[in-house]
Amino acid sequence: MAMLEVKNLSTGYGKVTVVNDIAFSVEAGQWISIIGNNGAGKTTLLKAILGLLPASTGTVSFDGRDVTKLSPNQRIRSGMAFVPQGQQSFGGMTVDENLHVVADRYGSEAQARYDEAVDAFPVLKEFAGRRAGLLSGGQRQQLSIARALITRPKLMILDEPTEGIQPNIVADIQKSIRSMVEDRGIGVVLVEQKVQFAVERCDTYHVLASGRFVAGGEGGADQVEAAKQSMRV
Repeated sequence: MAMLEVKNLSTGYGKVTVVNDIAFSVEAGQWISIIGNNGAGKTTLLKAILGLLPASTGTVSFDGRDVTKLSPNQRIRSGMAFVPQGQQSFGGMTVDENLHVVADRYGSEAQARYDEAVDAFPVLKEFAGRRAGLLSGGQRQQLSIARALITRPKLMILDEPTEGIQPNIVADIQKSIRSMVEDRGIGVVLVEQKVQFAVERCDTYHVLASGRFVAGGEGGADQVEAAKQSMRV
């Protein structure tokens, strides 16, 4: 049984349908990338999966349960984690404080969860005492993902994680996502415009254009050019 199963999902804003008849699934320990140009409907699709937008048709099931009508908070509590676009953090707080504000909710497990998160991004140990607002964009993105990892999610949903990030840290983030999948068994749904980052190490990709899947296939370095070509069509 798939961890996440999206069936015939359509959604939009008011009477305007933005995403049409989308279907895909994600297994535990599988990385699915959804690529597309600006305006393709990528973020709108994620909002529907997370419950931030209602489904006009279709269903979303998670961990064997129909969650189509559940609130975002209920979906997050069931094991989803969301890293939104834009390197979200509390800029006036230190890296350590940003992590502990999440970890400390877990009582006796707080330190173990904190340690797991910083092990995924060792640079956060180096900058533990620095205010998050003084970090580079890439370091803030690593912090955002680490905060989500503290919740020990079954499914990680990432929206444009490479936006505004320097290439060397992009590579580190790609490696860390692959590690989440292989070492922790986390399912990943990632939406991106940067095809190489999204396709090179994912398991499967889908190309979204005008709110519909128009192409897709297995991931891998040898599939990057085909994926780029599909986006141009």
